[in-house]
Amino acid sequence: MKNSHQYPDWTTVETFGYDLQEKQADYNIPPYKITDEIMNQVAEIVELISEMEILNPDGMHPLLRKENRIKTIQASLAIENNTLTIEQVTDILDGKHVAGSEKEIKEVKNAFKAYDMLPDLNPYLEKDLKKAHGVLMGDLVETSGKYRSKSVGVTDGMNIIHLAPPSNIVPANMSNLFAWVRNSNVHPLIKSCVFHYEFEFIHPFLDGNGRMGRLWQTALLAKWKPIFAWIPIENIIRENQQNYYKVLLIADNRGESTIFIKFMLDCILNTLKNMIVNGKLVINENKKKQNKKDLILKNALKNALKTKDYEDDIYGIDHLFEIDKTLKKAFEKSKGILNLIKEDKFVTIESMVNSLKISRRYVSTLIEIMKEADIILRVGPLKGGHWEINNVDN
Repeated sequence: MKNSHQYPDWTTVETFGYDLQEKQADYNIPPYKITDEIMNQVAEIVELISEMEILNPDGMHPLLRKENRIKTIQASLAIENNTLTIEQVTDILDGKHVAGSEKEIKEVKNAFKAYDMLPDLNPYLEKDLKKAHGVLMGDLVETSGKYRSKSVGVTDGMNIIHLAPPSNIVPANMSNLFAWVRNSNVHPLIKSCVFHYEFEFIHPFLDGNGRMGRLWQTALLAKWKPIFAWIPIENIIRENQQNYYKVLLIADNRGESTIFIKFMLDCILNTLKNMIVNGKLVINENKKKQNKKDLILKNALKNALKTKDYEDDIYGIDHLFEIDKTLKKAFEKSKGILNLIKEDKFVTIESMVNSLKISRRYVSTLIEIMKEADIILRVGPLKGGHWEINNVDN
């Protein structure tokens, strides 16, 4: 059944290959509007995600994934009044003893298990949602993994600010919501926000709806772009918790989720911007460290060349490697390359790879470092040319 909202003319707007207006269907379409502001937010997020992927061409570093997952879980649970700190959540993940209530510690352990399931969850299947809830709320509520059979509401002190639909229509509401999620061709960013709001409105479980709604938005986004599994959107929501509740209430009163979509897209935008700024700082710092290592390596190699066999440590360079084994390896392999060139100036890259038992990429990197330091010179092309070792006495 088509919803009652009217959409503006989108013929001049980039659609990213997705629909800007819902088509008539056999299921109820959640009410919301796609505005110019929302489209601009989507466009900016798409651009930032591309930048994130450029910054992380081989995927996010395992340590950064761990750090972001901890931020995600601590923030999402803090919204639900869990008092454990980042440090305590980290200790729980590392298997250390933490002084805290059994319930709060169990919430953390369950959340880690649920988020670890993300790669194997199908966010378009209702049974997977129930399965994830069963893990997230296991041993915390008797009905984990099952829809509620009682009426529930969201309260602010003594006031009920949201009365969820009767329990007897929850299965039909959720079935309809998943039918829309599976079939709608609206952009995944918008779809995930709409699902999040509708899920909170229905409040299908007796407990854990807030953390579950945030987890499932992440699941939907990660299905579109896997990097979202490691982006701590919940951290920004936690920092704007009162506004989070406020826009949920406003959306309830208006009977449609446009304002919530804008809020959540803003949270995603701010999270990505912060991550990119921090990521660039880390990359710049790593470049500085690598440049320092390269300089040490170049100087060490020049000193080594002043000895007859490149082995005597008459310049006291061995101590430089005591704190950095990778630098020591680079030095040893570079000396190996120099010895091979000394034996045969026509030696090939392939022969270096086979002799030194290292990758072609590593050999090429070391050769470039030595060429930049004027230690070696390539005369002629790769095929038919030869190597020369420069005089480094000066």
